[in-house]
Amino acid sequence: MEKSLGKLVIALGGNALQSGNGPATAEAQLEVVKKTCEHIAEISCRGYEIAIVHGNGPQVGRILQAYETAKEVTPVMPFDVCGAMSQGYIGYHIQQCLKYALNLRNKNIPVVALATQMIVDGADPAFQNPTKPIGQFYNEQEAKKQEQEKGYVMKEDAGRGFRRVVASPLPKRIVEIDAVKKLWDSTIVITCGGGGVPVVEKDTGILEGVAAVIDKDFAAELLAEQVEADCLMILTEVEKVAINFNKPNQENLSHMTLEEASRLVEEGQFAPGSMLPKVQAAMKFVRANPSKKAIITSLDKSLEALEGKTGTVLTFA
Repeated sequence: MEKSLGKLVIALGGNALQSGNGPATAEAQLEVVKKTCEHIAEISCRGYEIAIVHGNGPQVGRILQAYETAKEVTPVMPFDVCGAMSQGYIGYHIQQCLKYALNLRNKNIPVVALATQMIVDGADPAFQNPTKPIGQFYNEQEAKKQEQEKGYVMKEDAGRGFRRVVASPLPKRIVEIDAVKKLWDSTIVITCGGGGVPVVEKDTGILEGVAAVIDKDFAAELLAEQVEADCLMILTEVEKVAINFNKPNQENLSHMTLEEASRLVEEGQFAPGSMLPKVQAAMKFVRANPSKKAIITSLDKSLEALEGKTGTVLTFA
């Protein structure tokens, strides 16, 4: 058996699942996922043991929108069920494309997408202050219409337009973690998709779905802790984390200590719902694992970042 370069949990951002300028069809997503899986297969072939966590913001928003549009002919599904649907079809696309990419490289390893529930606290203050963007972008006028007609909470998203926001409670426990651990040594597992389907545990022990989207970066961080990963890698649209983002004095960062990252968060350098949760998840991981590291970079630079050539590395000190 080849020597492992370490355990790696990879969190895939929305751009790894769909193109910003292409149509939002299943076929278009599949094409983007094929390219994404080329990079992941390459990482696996270098000798890393990996698990994959993906987001679902655009997809779960569209599934819900489809139901609401067709409500005269079919019942609208609850939000948690829409989340499970998105987890299923995105996981299916990734497992299909990744298995093919690995086969091309003569690496015969199973790839499995695991429907995953994530326990959250029903009293989490996030339910009173929705922040997680889902679905499509709207201009200001369209956003106001959505608020008036559907009672949605709409917020501006990093200068790109307005989107619906829902609660984003912190993940507390991965229900299927034992299955993930059992599969780890033999299988690449796609788990906690979309952050996991958010559920609360009742006094009776029954799990009940709630209307929320768990941030996939925090879900990936919890998974990385639970499987004792050596590195948490958060893939996004940019090669490096930046301060003064999109301003003339923008500065890209190659390295942050936990203390430096805390200071920059306090200064408000990172956009909520965008870079902020990525930095916070990375901080949480190195705080819990002072000898380990987190990397934030873009998909196409992922291998170079693992080799220490680019990306933003966050360490305890």
